[in-house]
Amino acid sequence: MAKKSYLMTPGPTPVPEDIRNEMAKPIIHHRTKEYQTIFKDATEGLKKIFKTKGDLFTFTSSGTGAMEASIVNVLSPGDKIIVVRGGKFGERFGDIAKAYGVNTVNIDVEWGSAPSPVIIKETLKANPDVKGVYTTLCETSTATVFDIKTIGEVVRATNALFVVDTISGLGADDFLNDEWGVDIAICGSQKGLMIPPGLAFCSVSEKAWRAVETSKLPKFYFNFKKYKKAYIDTDTPFTSAITLVIGLKKAVETINSKGVDNVIAEHQSQARAFREAVKAIGLSVFSKSPSSAVTGVNTPEGMDADALIKLLKTEYGVTFAGGQENLKGKVFRCAHMGGIDKEHTLESIKALEEALLKMGWKCKSCAGFDAAKKIIG
Repeated sequence: MAKKSYLMTPGPTPVPEDIRNEMAKPIIHHRTKEYQTIFKDATEGLKKIFKTKGDLFTFTSSGTGAMEASIVNVLSPGDKIIVVRGGKFGERFGDIAKAYGVNTVNIDVEWGSAPSPVIIKETLKANPDVKGVYTTLCETSTATVFDIKTIGEVVRATNALFVVDTISGLGADDFLNDEWGVDIAICGSQKGLMIPPGLAFCSVSEKAWRAVETSKLPKFYFNFKKYKKAYIDTDTPFTSAITLVIGLKKAVETINSKGVDNVIAEHQSQARAFREAVKAIGLSVFSKSPSSAVTGVNTPEGMDADALIKLLKTEYGVTFAGGQENLKGKVFRCAHMGGIDKEHTLESIKALEEALLKMGWKCKSCAGFDAAKKIIG
């Protein structure tokens, strides 16, 4: 029997067997009533996970495509936005804005820290002409969750749009699209939604639609108006990723049958168990505001995180993610989202302990595993 493997990266995450089986069925045509029913069910089910009653559009792209859509549909050349840069993906918003001639006021946050809502409030006050505040729910590169609820209260009191990248956080960290005043929320398929990469999503509020009417940036494929017009007929303006949407329908049914809050609670429990295990082993968590979607762990002084990751994958069948940019070789990241369950978490902790011992780290055998078992049994 082949050795079991455990994918613990923050995207893609494991795709459960029942979802894989749905996607393995014979392909159907997308311009049919059969597909339109599937697409509508998937979309309406996904709205429950976003916790929105507004429009929600599906693109055949990675999450970055939805990030681009959140800029080109509501802004014009020369507009100014606030970008919260607390990691690689916050910085990406600024890169996209620059490509379209949009000016940015950058709020730089120490990697591993969450932005202060007070600083965002002060920046908005100093820049009353900004058209939007762009930030992340979970900054995947630093495994850090941001206080979107409080930031939303700050932005709601202004004319600026509030745009949030929930790509890795949705379904693992708390998120209430409408209640928190989010105007555009962005997500991707390969993380908390448990299906392969290839779909991206944007929720769009009424406030955002008013900005759409005045936007002058060029757009074609990612044009919200085209998706709105098509969805009136329960359709998409361009060819759908049919198999992925079929998988999405099954995934959102699974999440909603459990209840999204219960799913989030499960991931929060797994994240807490993993962090307690890390501490029992003698390591430390990187983030000062750790997400329930993914945990970043500092490797011991003198130990290369990438060497540890390689050992875990080749000898133990456990795949963690490494650090990015200035964190490369210094941290490893373990996800708790999507199809990652209790078995994945406990087996990855067991493998981590064994690999660390093999690399010379001194820790009590099974200390991390025992600490995690106390939380998730």
